[in-house]
This record gives sequence, C-alpha cells and structure tokens, in this order.
Amino acid sequence: MNTVFNEDIIFFLDKRVENNSVDLIIADPPYNILKIEWDNFNSEKEYMEFMISWLEKSYQKLKDTGTFYLFNNAYNSAKLIPILERIGFNFIDWITWYKKDGFNGCKNKYVNNQETILFLSKSKKWKFNADSIRVAYLSTDRMKHATKKGILKNGKRWFPNKNGKLCTNVWEFVSERHNNKINGKIIEGIHPTQKPIKMIERMILASSNENDLILDLFSGTGTTSFAAKNLNRNSLGCELNSEYYKYILKRLKGE
Repeated sequence: MNTVFNEDIIFFLDKRVENNSVDLIIADPPYNILKIEWDNFNSEKEYMEFMISWLEKSYQKLKDTGTFYLFNNAYNSAKLIPILERIGFNFIDWITWYKKDGFNGCKNKYVNNQETILFLSKSKKWKFNADSIRVAYLSTDRMKHATKKGILKNGKRWFPNKNGKLCTNVWEFVSERHNNKINGKIIEGIHPTQKPIKMIERMILASSNENDLILDLFSGTGTTSFAAKNLNRNSLGCELNSEYYKYILKRLKGE
C-alpha cells in the first residue's frame, strides 16, 4: 500500500491488486502519437489491443461504486467509448481539458489546445463529491451583489454558494510545461506529458473519500500517488520506465 511498482501493467494488475478493491482509477496511458519510444505502436490495431488488455483487468479491480478517469486524445477517446462499454464500464462524461497551450501553428485545421478525459464508473451508482470541487464564479461583481439581495429565479430568490459554482466538464489548467517556465522559457521536465497536480486533486476530491484506495496507472512522475498522499488517500502505482520510477520514489519521500 502507498507505493509504486516498477512493473508491466498486466503483471501489476494481476499480482498486486485484488478484484473489487479499488475506489478510483486515474490512468494516463500512451496515446500512440509516435513522438517518444514508449508511445509508439506498430499499428492502431496493436494499440487498441494493448488498451483492451489492461482496461478489462482495471474494470475487475474497481468496487461497484468505483470510478475511472482515462486521459487520451479526442480521436482515441471516441474509438474507446464503445470498447469501454462492451467491457462493462458506464460512461458518465467527456471532460475537455483546456490546456491554454497550442502545440503548433497548423493552418489546415484548428490548432489543438485540449486533451480528453473520459469519466467512467463500474455501475450506475458511483461516488461523487460535487461540493468539494466547486470553482469561483466568473461574474464577481454580480455575485457580490447577489450575496446581499439574491437573484430572482423562477419565482424564488437564489443566493450564491460561498464556495463557488458547481464544476463543469470543461477544465482550464495550464499545462505543466508552461507552469514550469523559467524567465519566460519552457524548460523540458523529466516527463513530457506530466499532468497538473491541481487537476489530479480535483479528480481525487470529487471521486474518493479519505482512506479510499486509488490506482495510479502509467504513473509517469507519480503525480496521482503524490496527490493521494497529500489528500489522505491510499494509493498503488505502476510505472514501467525505471528512470521515472526512481523519480517517483524520491518525490514520495519528499526529496
């Protein structure tokens, strides 16, 4: 418990995790976009077979009330939804992560500035703490006025929640490569696709309670395991790359 294993994901799921024991899975797998060795598959068929192999096992590990956040690009996500439903997953939502980070000056289509997060559950009953992830209202002046006198809606007087509005399925988080600029210059980190910890914390707060068990699959730099520790959750992580694995161990030790 509360560690990361330097293992193949199939071996990890078979040997380290009991069925029906996990409250939340956060997975950031390869996207098959051919930009780095571990993200390179010979064909789309091979990639989808790889995805199915560990998704089927992940489904078995979740409790009936468990949920699953799956990162990918929009193309793969669209292909994966019917596969996930065949496995047994219940589709809840398509979350768009607005990264504020255009990758190129492409002029024959829209510049990519987002990633997809599929939000799924094992059954029709899932855990969700909506009030724990409220976000700030955009119209601060209007809300300040409404706090005192309220706003008339459908014959009733509505007052804003002091903790903000309910979270939508479009999330604005600056990518880590822009978060970590030094003197305005992008500095390449140890991992090319590290996710913002505030975004991972949102998932954990929304879909788990203290002492719940979270699976951190394709751990990368261990952001999910690190966030789980900070939020008093238990975690088990899996990362095949030995350099990333060593980094995660140091990060979890506060080094």
